Amino acid sequence: MSFKWPWPRNAGNGGALPERKSGGQGFVALHAQGEARWTRRDYATLAREGFMRNPVVHRAVRLISEAASAVPWLLYEGAAELDDHPLLKLLDRPNQRQAGASFLEALYGHLLIAGNAYVELIEAGGDMRELHLLRPDRVSVATDSAGWPVALDYREGSAKRRVPLGASALRQAHDSGQAASALRQAQGEGASTGSAAHLTLFHPLDDHYGFPPLEAALMALDTHNAAGRWNKALLDNSARPSGALVYAPKEGGNLTDEQFDRLKAELEEGYAGTTRAGRPLLLEGGLDWKAMGMTPKDMDFIEAKHSASRDIALAFGVPPMLLGIPGDNTYANYQEANRAFYRLTVLPLVARTAKDLSAWLAPAFGGELRLWFDADRIEGLAAERDALWARLGAAEFLSDDEKREAVGYGRGSRGVGE
Repeated sequence: MSFKWPWPRNAGNGGALPERKSGGQGFVALHAQGEARWTRRDYATLAREGFMRNPVVHRAVRLISEAASAVPWLLYEGAAELDDHPLLKLLDRPNQRQAGASFLEALYGHLLIAGNAYVELIEAGGDMRELHLLRPDRVSVATDSAGWPVALDYREGSAKRRVPLGASALRQAHDSGQAASALRQAQGEGASTGSAAHLTLFHPLDDHYGFPPLEAALMALDTHNAAGRWNKALLDNSARPSGALVYAPKEGGNLTDEQFDRLKAELEEGYAGTTRAGRPLLLEGGLDWKAMGMTPKDMDFIEAKHSASRDIALAFGVPPMLLGIPGDNTYANYQEANRAFYRLTVLPLVARTAKDLSAWLAPAFGGELRLWFDADRIEGLAAERDALWARLGAAEFLSDDEKREAVGYGRGSRGVGE
């Protein structure tokens, strides 16, 4: 038997010819439910589809990173606060291209979009020189034979270099007089003469890489982006859903090729495009319009976008009220929402970053150094400070020194004549 269709007359099928029908009066369209297509979970795609194309993600990331980067730093050595130290100067001016706020804003942005942030410390002559951020999609974690991370492999095009993790090992080499051999060995292996730190957000299923909030909001992100694309396509198509023009004359028959071409040309020239939106469609001779798509009202279009926006804001920890998303009455006013945003989202992010940088940089600078943030200089928490000071001012059973300690200040010094 021949497996080529149509079968030839001598293929053992009794000389049957392929069946032909003419004069069809209609059609049936079968549609199968397809699987949803989701955005890829790599850094470049999340950055492009999220931060660069979605206004809710863009504003949430900017809101968190800008607020966190504006939080002032404090440096302690033991219990004493240091006002002037090389580490503070390094954080204030990490490199020639970025000031401290710009550097930290990019660092927090990497954490929110990729779940990972990679910081490289460039050393020269034993002095701490510059801090640079490595783009997350160009970095991979290198492990030893036991699976512990020991270095970062940074790739840019065909070039590749290895940066060791942690600053304490290189500092110990300098202190023990083995700096030159250590640097030569690092250069021979294609490694950097500095060191790097890997900051991550908690990932329940990965030992080395962090989990970004944007990935948790991936369904809401795709829904919001798809709604925007559908709305734009609908506007381009005269703000009408798709449909079918049905020709069903009472006496039967079909349109001729000339009639079909003329009808198609009239529809494209007279009714397609945004400039022709709202024109009435004139039907005659058995023509009827059948809508084959849902209208924005049927889809509850606006509420679907707002629901997706709230899910995105929830994943980032930003109150929807701060993003201008309606339908959220969790907080009584904007001030309460802003205070909750700082307490529940910004300060925890700054605190964990301060601890990670302290554990990484303190051994390199020597001493028991500890980075922290100054909550008293955060404008978003001014209402809390005012309320605290008012309560302490009314507490007559406390001395002035006890009131100073209650707000985080040391005991005041007495005057000479007292």
